[in-house]
Amino acid sequence: MAQLANLHGASETLPSIFRLQGDLRRTRKRLTVIGFLGKKPEQIQDQPCQATRRSAAIGLASIAIFGNSGIGTALAEDNGNGWWLDGPLPVPTIVNDIANKETGTRSFLKKGLYIANVGTKGRMLRLKKYAFDLIALEDLMDKDAWNYFRKYLRLKSTFMYYDFDELISAVPVDEKQPLTDLANRFFDSVEKLEDAVKIQDISQTESCYKDTKVLLKEVMDRMA
Repeated sequence: MAQLANLHGASETLPSIFRLQGDLRRTRKRLTVIGFLGKKPEQIQDQPCQATRRSAAIGLASIAIFGNSGIGTALAEDNGNGWWLDGPLPVPTIVNDIANKETGTRSFLKKGLYIANVGTKGRMLRLKKYAFDLIALEDLMDKDAWNYFRKYLRLKSTFMYYDFDELISAVPVDEKQPLTDLANRFFDSVEKLEDAVKIQDISQTESCYKDTKVLLKEVMDRMA
C-alpha cells in the first residue's frame, strides 16, 4: 500500500512539473546576442528551453524510479536482509585476557572498522593470511614508508586481535590457555614494533620486527 501511495503522490507531482515548464517558457526573456562565436540568435534562444526540458525529464525519471526515499529503507528493515547497518558500526567486545595488563587495551587498535563474522574456520584463515601479509612488511623497512608501514601494521593487527578473542572463546578448554599465551606474546611484540615505527628508528624497528616475525610464523603454523 505504501508503494501505491507513493506512485499516486508521484502522479500528482507530474502536472506541477509541466506547469512549471510552461511558466518558464512564458516568462523567459528573449536575449539576442550578435557575434557570439558565429551563432544565430535563434540558436542561442533555444538553449534555455532545451536545458529546461532536460531538467524536467531528469526530475520525472527520479520520481518514477525512486519515489519516496524512505520506502527502500523500510523494506530493508522489514525484511532484515542485512545489506546495510542502520546505526554506527558495532564495537567488538573482548572477553578473553589478551589486552595489555597496564592499559586494558592495545595501542595499535584502529577504530571504525567493521569486523565481519566469518565463523571459526574463517577467522583461522584470516589470521593466517594477515600474519603472512605482515611478514611481507619487511620489504618496506629500508624505504621511506613509515606512515604506510604503521597504518598497515595497525589495520592487520586490529583484525587479528578481535579474531584471536573470538577463536579463544570457540576452541576447547584445553586449547584456550596456549592460544591466549600466543596472542599476548604476539600483541606485546606488535606494540613494541609500532612504538619503534612511530619514532622512525630503523635499528629498533628491525630488532622488534625480527622478534615479531618469529611470532607471525608461529601464528601461521598454529592456524594451518
